[in-house]
Amino acid sequence: MPLSQRLLLYVPTPILGLMIVAGFIALSMCGLIIVRRFVPHHKLKVHNDVAGAIFATAGVTYAVLMAFVVVIAWQSFDRSNINVEREANCIISLYRDSAAFPESFRNEIRPLLKGYVDTVTGEEWPMLARGEQSADARNILKKVWLVYASYEPKGENEKAFFAESIRKLNDAGELRRMRIMDSRTGIHPVLWLVLMIGGVSTIIFTFFFGTENFRAQVLMASMLALIIALILFTILLLEFPFTGDVSIPADAFKEMAHF
Repeated sequence: MPLSQRLLLYVPTPILGLMIVAGFIALSMCGLIIVRRFVPHHKLKVHNDVAGAIFATAGVTYAVLMAFVVVIAWQSFDRSNINVEREANCIISLYRDSAAFPESFRNEIRPLLKGYVDTVTGEEWPMLARGEQSADARNILKKVWLVYASYEPKGENEKAFFAESIRKLNDAGELRRMRIMDSRTGIHPVLWLVLMIGGVSTIIFTFFFGTENFRAQVLMASMLALIIALILFTILLLEFPFTGDVSIPADAFKEMAHF
């Protein structure tokens, strides 16, 4: 399990956010105090123009990178949510379309579909937070496959519904695999390293500006650190769509209770 997923799983979200924000703000404040202790502001002020130009370039580069990662993380989260709804819709459609088949087939397939939904919502969903899957849910879906594979449709009406059901069953299996992969696949560690180094470097850059009002400089640096910390915290919350307080619920599957 990746470190970021462990943090989301075992550390409460408010505490985790407070730790990240406090860490970045502490870095900005302590760094400024240490630099000012050894280098007076009038010596730093001479280089403000050069430092400002470099800081602007570095800041824009880092901002673009953060914006890109935020968009990617949100799109991945949103795609996972859509896939969950599509998977649930496929199962619900299979249950509803089974009305076109004989009673013996319905009595066999419908309990399996309900059992699959109950297992996914009750057993597998908490496991997704750890990037795991339920063997029971997988076995039930296999049994559904065997029921359809052993059935011979009769008449044009049954054949049409059978072909559509097989398509939906294929889709459900594929969407399930994607859901499981999304639960354990986050942002690449190299990208996290670049984000952290970029954030720390951007904050350190503020140490080399000389201003006569030290409190104002501390306030500005702290606000910059706060913004960076909040964006990184947002990326962390969206990284694993089934882990943490900001996660995808199983509400789409619970709609099966109305059938």
